[in-house]
Amino acid sequence: MQWSSPVLAMWRRLRRWPCGGWLFTRAVCLKAPYFASIAPRILQLEPALCVGTIRRHRRITNHLGTIHAIALCNLAELVGGLMTDVSIPPDMRWIPRGMQVRYLKKALGTLTATAKPAQPFRSADAGYEAAVAVTVVDARGEAVFDTVIAMWVSPRPRA
Repeated sequence: MQWSSPVLAMWRRLRRWPCGGWLFTRAVCLKAPYFASIAPRILQLEPALCVGTIRRHRRITNHLGTIHAIALCNLAELVGGLMTDVSIPPDMRWIPRGMQVRYLKKALGTLTATAKPAQPFRSADAGYEAAVAVTVVDARGEAVFDTVIAMWVSPRPRA
């Protein structure tokens, strides 16, 4: 069954504009304001894939001058959540349940996060846990952080 989530429809509509990616990301940050703290930018969004970036700036650095670990978690949850939202069947909903993270090297400069599901999402009569893998790389393409987010996917309540 082919379908398009409202979020994916908005992405496809806005990305045609010169600043559409920026505008889409701002809309997401208005809906979930905490994500604005890292000043993200969504670059690609489709079922089973989301790519987003952040740039190093003072608000998200730690005492070492690198991008703070929680900013990396925030970026991972953003791209993982968007990818899940546009990938699950319309009769399902999702919420993150936990993350297992690894900090692999100093996070500097512009970072790019890519989220993909471990398995395709499916409709079900009961809730299930779905793993979403997110890898964050630096400008040289070297991994600085990776995580597996446990998404709880469950049926939407019947109206």
